[in-house]
Amino acid sequence: MKILSAEFVTSVSLLAQLPREPRAEIAVVGRSNVGKSSLINCLLRRRGLARVSATPGRTQLLNYFLVNQDFYLVDLPGYGYARAPESIRRTWGPLVEGYLAARRNLRVVVVLLDARQGVTERDLQMTRLLDELSLDWVPVLTKIDKLRRTARQAQICGVAHALDLSDSRSIIPFSAKSEEGRESLLAAIDGMAHKRFHPRDSALTPTSGPARLGTAVTGRS
Repeated sequence: MKILSAEFVTSVSLLAQLPREPRAEIAVVGRSNVGKSSLINCLLRRRGLARVSATPGRTQLLNYFLVNQDFYLVDLPGYGYARAPESIRRTWGPLVEGYLAARRNLRVVVVLLDARQGVTERDLQMTRLLDELSLDWVPVLTKIDKLRRTARQAQICGVAHALDLSDSRSIIPFSAKSEEGRESLLAAIDGMAHKRFHPRDSALTPTSGPARLGTAVTGRS
């Protein structure tokens, strides 16, 4: 897929504010400081489109980017940053899980994992939630350039094992610096955005409500 255009559309703080156009949506999620904004800017080749902050946890809204006048790339709030104010962390769970549970146009969730840290318990909680909601997800190992070549494959295999994936090749190693993995991720997104049928085109999967993500992923008790 070639990126012909990309533009910021809106930031959403309430589910009632979600765009109503029937466009496919690709969500991007990960821990705070996993490199979400850098990945989006690299992917779309638009420097500064997604704001990169030196302070983890600054993305507190659902940020919508329109790609090729065709589909939305949705930047979800990062999870797991303990220093974020409690009032802000309290809103992340209901907003994010409410979106994941009910958004009919959501085609796939790109799950970002830090190559240096591997899979954390909160990452596992997120992928389990996506499985519970019957959502397709793609694991992407960010900051892969930070690992020595001799350590890369062992880390990729370790991540695959932690995520209970049968084939480590399903993990996309990614570097916003070198653009490694960019074409592979674009191809995956293109395939999911344009597949002809998706389970959410028919019936939604019932869920037990938004408290689960707020408790498990943001670390709220």
